[in-house]
Amino acid sequence: MAVDVLLGLQWGDEGKGKIVDVLTRNYDIIARFQGGPNAGHTLEFEGHKHVLHTIPSGVFHPESSNVIGNGVVIDPVIFKKEIDNLKVHNVDVNKVLKISRKAHLILPSHRLLDAASEAAKGKNKIGSTLKGIGPTYMDKTGRNGLRVGDIEQDDFKERYDALVAKHEQILMHYTDFEYDLKSIEDEWFAAIDFLRSLTLIDSEHFMHKSLREGKTILAEGAQGSLLDIDFGSYPFVTSSTTTCAGSCTGLGIAPNKIRKVFGIFKAYCTRVGSGPFPTELFDETGKELRAKGNEFGATTGRERRCGWLDLPALKYAIDVNGVTNLIMMKSDVLSGFPTIKVCTAYRYKGTEIDYLPYRTDENLVEPIYTELPGWNEDITKLENFDDAPQNLKDYVAYLQEELGVPITIVSVGPDRKQTIVLEETTASV
Repeated sequence: MAVDVLLGLQWGDEGKGKIVDVLTRNYDIIARFQGGPNAGHTLEFEGHKHVLHTIPSGVFHPESSNVIGNGVVIDPVIFKKEIDNLKVHNVDVNKVLKISRKAHLILPSHRLLDAASEAAKGKNKIGSTLKGIGPTYMDKTGRNGLRVGDIEQDDFKERYDALVAKHEQILMHYTDFEYDLKSIEDEWFAAIDFLRSLTLIDSEHFMHKSLREGKTILAEGAQGSLLDIDFGSYPFVTSSTTTCAGSCTGLGIAPNKIRKVFGIFKAYCTRVGSGPFPTELFDETGKELRAKGNEFGATTGRERRCGWLDLPALKYAIDVNGVTNLIMMKSDVLSGFPTIKVCTAYRYKGTEIDYLPYRTDENLVEPIYTELPGWNEDITKLENFDDAPQNLKDYVAYLQEELGVPITIVSVGPDRKQTIVLEETTASV
């Protein structure tokens, strides 16, 4: 068997959690391969909203195994709270959840370093969620980090103290930053004890064994492709590999084991935090998109910046990831707009280009739009795409033609039931 990959093609918040939840019935294993609690995957079903940060989005399906891979970074405190929230849903965590021993731990001092660094940047801040993600990945690549498997070792406390001492040396250089590390350590160590009670595995061995046994695996990404540490809008990016390549390094699977790559995008664009956003809208249309789409961060609650769909950026993400199937989210949010704009090219340094350049700063890039007619109908109760408004059908057909990849799922609302599989492509989903 092979591994299918599901990831976001924009700046995150595309609706990956909902689609993983919808597709889970087709897979034995759901495996998260990168990122940390800076992610917020929102699932909505049976009238309730559920937000997951570190746990894979298949956790509500008792028949599936959910793996937190080696590429993920875990804050034990946030992780414990997330698991506690699952108790009311009678989720048997030890049965459905497995954690890689090679996943790295976010220490309380990592969060302090994150906050100190972001505060020191002033107006040039990245827009960090202040969860300690960046400093943890820095320690990982600097070969200083602590991993989940270390909590099973006798010398764990000594190794923790040594790393914290190094962090405190760094914090001394932030003269205006005050902190109280001891006040947050007790809760962290209590969460470490809880983590020891969960199912810890050698995840790459588990993945290889599962493949040999014919198990089906869906690799779940966090954030979005345009936040990738290499291919995103650097330096306004996250600290991990959010593209398809990250599923290999974050789970220990070989590239030739990847079959389908599901790329998720919104019918428009959003972004949280700082960084370039060529199609951002600062007018009433942007405010209307935010209000209708409830565009506020699932993790931070921050307002999302909103704009029209950006095809050069989307084509770039499709190419980088090798996307085979496209999934369009939040099409219902566009209902009621008389005209829908789509960016098809940029005016870059006085020249028209149809690709994503090295820099997309506001003073360098001007979006060039194509206008399409909108639709007024409420599509949230739509069950068959044949019954969709003609202008929505035309919008989907236009995007498929421009992008060269089939759109196989269209979401018309937040609930798992508000998901339409296009009939002509059902076999490919």
